[in-house]
Amino acid sequence: MSERTERPWALMRHHAGWADVFHIESETADSITGFYPDRETVGPPVNYSVRAVLARFETMEAARAAREGAVLEWRKHDAGVRDAEDILRKAEKAREDAWLTCLRDAANGG
Repeated sequence: MSERTERPWALMRHHAGWADVFHIESETADSITGFYPDRETVGPPVNYSVRAVLARFETMEAARAAREGAVLEWRKHDAGVRDAEDILRKAEKAREDAWLTCLRDAANGG
C-alpha cells in the first residue's frame, strides 16, 4: 500500500486561515476524488487537483487536530495584521488627501 493510500484524510484550503477535512476515496497522479465528511449534506464525490491538498493524515482525528492547531497559530498573528491594516488605511488616506490637494491646487492656478 502506498503512503498516499495510507493517508486518506486531507486538509483542503477553504479560505485564508481555514482548511476543511476531506476524505480521499480515490486518486490518480493528478487528481483526487472524495467528500467532505463535516458538511451537512454529503453530495456526490468531488474532484480536485492533487495541488489542492495542503496536508495528508492517517485519520480524520489527526486532520482535525492539525487544523485546530493551525488555527491557533493563525490567530497569534491577528494583532499584527490589525496593526498593519490600520497603518495601510492611514497611508491610503494620506495618499487620497495628497491627490485631492494636488488637483485642487492645479485648479486654483497653484
